[in-house]
Amino acid sequence: MDLQKVQAIAEQLKEQVHKAVVGQDDALDLLLVSLFAEGHVLLEGVPGTAKTLLVRSFAAAMSLDFGRIQFTPDLMPGDVLGTNLFNFQSNTFQLVKGPIFTEVLLADEINRTPPKTQAALLQAMQERQVTIDNTTHELGAGFIVIATQNPIEQQGTYPLPEAQLDRFLFKHIVGYPERSEELEIVARHGHRGIMPNPAELGIAAVVDLAGIGECRKVAAGVRLSQEVVAYVVDLVRATRDHPSLQFGASPRAANMLATAARAFAAIEGRDYVIPDDVKFLAVPSLRHRLVLAPGAEIEGITVEHVIAQIIDQVPAPR
Repeated sequence: MDLQKVQAIAEQLKEQVHKAVVGQDDALDLLLVSLFAEGHVLLEGVPGTAKTLLVRSFAAAMSLDFGRIQFTPDLMPGDVLGTNLFNFQSNTFQLVKGPIFTEVLLADEINRTPPKTQAALLQAMQERQVTIDNTTHELGAGFIVIATQNPIEQQGTYPLPEAQLDRFLFKHIVGYPERSEELEIVARHGHRGIMPNPAELGIAAVVDLAGIGECRKVAAGVRLSQEVVAYVVDLVRATRDHPSLQFGASPRAANMLATAARAFAAIEGRDYVIPDDVKFLAVPSLRHRLVLAPGAEIEGITVEHVIAQIIDQVPAPR
C-alpha cells in the first residue's frame, strides 16, 4: 500500500460518515489520525451535538466489531470487563466476556461513572489487553476507544483522573454547528424522533482490519526529520516551565504527538511531516494532559490559550 491508497481510504471513510453527520470535519480528521496512529479519542461536548452519531457512523464505515458501553453511576468494573462464572455442569469457571471485548468501543458518557469503573479501561487502552482473575486476555490490534463526555460542569459527572486522560491521544471539544450546518441538519434529520441507524442512511464498510493495518504501516514509515523531532520535544518541554501551568506534559505526550503527526501527514498524502502538522495537532494532543496553576484559573486563562502561547514562542523549523 502507498500514500495515495491511504489518502483514498481516508476520503472514503469521510464520505461514508458525512452521509449521517453534517460538518464535524476536525473531529473526523482526528478520528482518522487516531485510527491510523493506534490511539484513542475523547470527545467532549454538550448533549445533542452528534457525538454518538459521529462515532457510530465512523464505526459503521469499517468492517470491525463495534461495541458500546453506556456509562452510568451504578456501573461496576465487572460490567465492563466481564467475569468468571462457575459452570456446574463442567465444574469449571468460564469467562463471560464484557462489552470491552470488541474492536471499536464507544464509551458513551464516560464521565457519568465513578473513577473506579473508569479505571477498568486503563490497561485495555494502554496495552490492548485486560486482566481478569489473574489471567490476561488480548483484545486485538483493532481495539480503539472513542469516548464521549459532557462538560465537567454538568450535574452528575465525575472528572476523569489524569492517568485516564493520558491514555487518550486526543481530546476534542465538539461545539455547536454553524447556522448553515444546523439548517442542513434539521432539513436532513428533522423528521426523525430517534437517532438513525447508520445502515438506514446508506453507510457501508469501506475498509477492513487488514487494510487499516496496512495504513498504519505506511503512516509509521512517514519521515520525521530531526528538526521536527526537536520541535515536538521543545513544545512538550515548554509546557513544564510555563508559569500558568502546574503540571506539564510527559514524554509519552511527545511520542504520541509525533506518531499522530506521521498519521496526519499520511492522510494528507505526504511521506514527511511538516511543522504545521504538529501545530494542528498540538491542542487536541496536549489540552487534556496539562493542569492549570490555581492563579491562572482565577484569571480565566485556558489551557488552549497557554498552548497557543507556547506555539508562538517555540521557533518552528523551516
